[in-house]
Amino acid sequence: MLDVAALQAAYGRVPVLMGIDFQLKAGEFLGILGHNGMGKTTLMRTLMGFIPPTAGGVTFLDHDITDLKPHARARLGLGYVPQGREIFPALSVRDNLRMGCMAGGRQKGSGEDRGIIDETLELFPRLTRLLDRQGGALSGGEQQLLALARCLCTRPKLILLDEPTEGIQPSIIEEIAETLQGLRAKTGVSMILVEQNLDFIAALSSRVLVIQKGRITGELRPDQLEDPEVVAELVGMAA
Repeated sequence: MLDVAALQAAYGRVPVLMGIDFQLKAGEFLGILGHNGMGKTTLMRTLMGFIPPTAGGVTFLDHDITDLKPHARARLGLGYVPQGREIFPALSVRDNLRMGCMAGGRQKGSGEDRGIIDETLELFPRLTRLLDRQGGALSGGEQQLLALARCLCTRPKLILLDEPTEGIQPSIIEEIAETLQGLRAKTGVSMILVEQNLDFIAALSSRVLVIQKGRITGELRPDQLEDPEVVAELVGMAA
């Protein structure tokens, strides 16, 4: 489904990604684990097209998307939930979801638009009673659910999910995990998950790649995240 080959990226003259290689199969949930500043968010933003690569390439569903803009990648089925959520705070929950439909290439107000929103709300029942509330008035956890729901309105085949548990209360973290597990079972969507919450990433990922200083330096099974010595050796994080 996704093939990342020798991918490099930089901020100006400062290199961040030093040659990333990995492949993702259809239906797979892939975790990416590492300290802050190791290149995780840069990788996600490069995959989505917000940062142009300086070398290497990305193939998605047999399309070379290395030079495509973000909106073109979204139309192919690549969805992105950024760190910090980045919902539209002045828009209602309903209009945030409509924006997701438009990003996926649907016309505002179309019957397809409404059908997609209704299907999405079945996965996010908490949002149903909040449809007329402004996005900025939601709690952090509710905003994260809205960001996920908005992404799903694009009808993605692959979701890039960056630090979804950051600043979120434990009860919502559990709800997000259950929602994502249900989504995988119902739709078969694939996902790349950047996360530092070891329990969360272990519960969702088929395998976990370790990133250090812009390079993939190892791979872990989810059960290995329960071993503090393994995590400390490969990632330098306390389990």
